[in-house]
Amino acid sequence: MTDQQPLFVPPEPESLEDTGLPPTLVEQLIVKILYYRGEMYGRNLATAIGLRFSVIQPLVEALLVQHTIQIKSSLGVGMIGSMFALTDAGRGRAREYMDENQYGGAAPVPISQYCEVVKRQCPPAGWLTKKAVREALKGLVVTEELISQIGPAISSGNSLLIYGKPGDGKTYLLESLNSIDAAPVFVPHAIEYQGQIIRVFDPIYHSVVQREEPSTVTVFPSAPHDLRWVECRRPFIITGGELTLDMLDLRYNATSKVYEAPFQIKANNGIYLLDDFGRQRATPAEIFNRWIVPLERKVDYLSFLTGGKITVPFEMFLVLSTNLSPEDLGDEAFLRRIQYKMLLDGPSETEFRHIFERCCNSASLTCNSHIINHLLEKHYLSPGKTFRRCHPRDILSHAVNLIRFEGLPSDLTDEVLDRAVQSCFVQKEHRKGDVVPMPPASMRRDLFQRPIN
Repeated sequence: MTDQQPLFVPPEPESLEDTGLPPTLVEQLIVKILYYRGEMYGRNLATAIGLRFSVIQPLVEALLVQHTIQIKSSLGVGMIGSMFALTDAGRGRAREYMDENQYGGAAPVPISQYCEVVKRQCPPAGWLTKKAVREALKGLVVTEELISQIGPAISSGNSLLIYGKPGDGKTYLLESLNSIDAAPVFVPHAIEYQGQIIRVFDPIYHSVVQREEPSTVTVFPSAPHDLRWVECRRPFIITGGELTLDMLDLRYNATSKVYEAPFQIKANNGIYLLDDFGRQRATPAEIFNRWIVPLERKVDYLSFLTGGKITVPFEMFLVLSTNLSPEDLGDEAFLRRIQYKMLLDGPSETEFRHIFERCCNSASLTCNSHIINHLLEKHYLSPGKTFRRCHPRDILSHAVNLIRFEGLPSDLTDEVLDRAVQSCFVQKEHRKGDVVPMPPASMRRDLFQRPIN
């Protein structure tokens, strides 16, 4: 549920011509949907296709004349209330259509309409305010300087390289941006180009906006928008080390004979985060080269199995997050194409204290300044250990597990913290020469079989 209204609403087609689709494609969808789902009322058939029944009615009437479909019964409110089913000849035609492709979902959107809607859903200049970013990051301990750094990058909608040491909260920071209160967008179920079907809507990555149904029920309801599109929150898609170059192009399903859109298309009008950049199975140079043209021209070129290509919008906020040095990722020419660069450094002592206190509250642990002072002095300041934003969470999770295991009070003590730190981090005092040789397997079995005194 959301109170925000979308920037643009794709209007419901009034005619078959308005859909931009060839009549034969819609006719094939009618036949295949009836083949997959069996008997259907006209209203339900129209809902499955995502078009008004008045739009598909001429095709339904033609299929009746051809004896491809038949009317099994009627509610007495015209053809929209008739129960349709395939004839024997219709089932044969359905199998022929499925040799071409097995897509049986909502009618696709032609590529020209898709490009137009994506452009119209791009946020206007100045859409993001400092107050909105501060609200989105209220669950984090951040400085005004950090907000002023990342805010313009998000507002531009171009690209950002965020780098720093592991454990300083890069991914957590970027995931929090998904809570920015932005207008929802429309994502098509599928795209059509020269008879080829490309699936776009993905329930794994697209969060559907749930709106209240109208209180009045009518026989011929009008849809709030073109039902070939799904109203969703702005996409926020994350890929990491599993990314390969083929995931950035159309993927063909040999069984269904339908293409699956790559991640950057599913992320259009949203955010695409490439996490842990530089550790993918594809090298940074290969990924850089793949995205040089899209970053400059805001369009991407995808390839079909037959060798043909399709031009699609590249309208997302692309974020590259890495633990590596930017100089190790690519040359100056590509780094210049990344519009914004941001170093996320480790927290100061004051920030670390605030993070630790928040984590204690979240874990329902009683804590005081003496406990934090002990932790900082003994385990950070004296040994010169670097502060990391993930450390309070990690240390306290060990402390909670220890407290629960031994049935201790939910009050942090110096001893509990010391033991938590010891189990959380590799101890530098442990030198290679101190390692005790592993005993033979027979002796190890004997050790574990001895009773505890």
